[in-house]
Amino acid sequence: AVSADLISNEAVSRLHAGPHMTDLPTTGRLATVFGGSGFIGRYVVRALAKNGWRVRAAVRRPDLAGHLQPMGFPGQVQAVQANIRYPKSIAAAVDGADAVVNLVGILAATGKQTFDALQAKGAGDIASAAAAAGATRMVQVSAIGADASSKAAYARTKAEGEAAVLRAFPDAVILRPSIVFGPEDEFFNRFAEMATTSPFLPLIGGGKTKFQPVYVGDVADAVLAACEGHAAPGTIYELGGPEVLSFRTLLDRVQEWSDRDRAYMPLPFFGAKVMGLLTKPLPSGLRPITVDQVRMLQQDNVVSKAASDEGRTLAALGVDDPTAIAAIVPNYLERFKPKGQYARYRG
Repeated sequence: AVSADLISNEAVSRLHAGPHMTDLPTTGRLATVFGGSGFIGRYVVRALAKNGWRVRAAVRRPDLAGHLQPMGFPGQVQAVQANIRYPKSIAAAVDGADAVVNLVGILAATGKQTFDALQAKGAGDIASAAAAAGATRMVQVSAIGADASSKAAYARTKAEGEAAVLRAFPDAVILRPSIVFGPEDEFFNRFAEMATTSPFLPLIGGGKTKFQPVYVGDVADAVLAACEGHAAPGTIYELGGPEVLSFRTLLDRVQEWSDRDRAYMPLPFFGAKVMGLLTKPLPSGLRPITVDQVRMLQQDNVVSKAASDEGRTLAALGVDDPTAIAAIVPNYLERFKPKGQYARYRG
């Protein structure tokens, strides 16, 4: 394979000269994207590549990142091995980068992949390496709800990561999305899959928690805008979609779009925490919920009034018409319908 670091724009143009190659890369800018093979990462890589960036996707398993290659021209997107628990691998990944994006985050800790190691210390190490490498842009993707005083390890370490990033790279841009939806998401897909096998769905905390789901493509566009200097340095942006919906309403939509009719089982926060404790020995993929996730559900996950009033939202990053869940989610939940994905075509 040809390294993206060794191929020039002129060489790319020669490789792809032809009547249909009208959108060739035109800049030598290089972006390193940590977590580039993940859910949000693949959309960020595509957005950057489409806009002429060379992209270095820093991932733990480059051999599992082949799906990124078609997102750019040969040599434009390169997966490299990096583990943010090891500073030397971070330094190698950001060497020569103009922009550095950190998307690494976890919903549950497993082994050495802890909240502190990845979301707090790891984020700071990436920002320090980016500054030392001379990068001009640093984008840290955090989450709405990040709070240094939170009892939830996820929220607390997200806030600690933000602070570490801004200490090391004061001009960094912080993006805090609400729950992110898209074909590979772990929210709508998870509950739709649960509805295929379970006779009921858990209505945690009465289903009153509010969310502002944001489309993964809009988040990627926000990252691109920040990489290209269209965000205020050192600023925290909050990203939310066009609708604020309760947890109960989101579950209603899941059932409607997957053609299911499951009963709801009201589950108080305390009961949900007990469930999280009892299922702790199970692999993370089999656990219905963790105690940390229950703690997060006790707070609304929406764009704050302060962010809206101060213009620290998607609109400020050029996303004036964010995508609604009804425009995207029904299509990828169709596969969970009782008669299968193509039932409507069979009549």
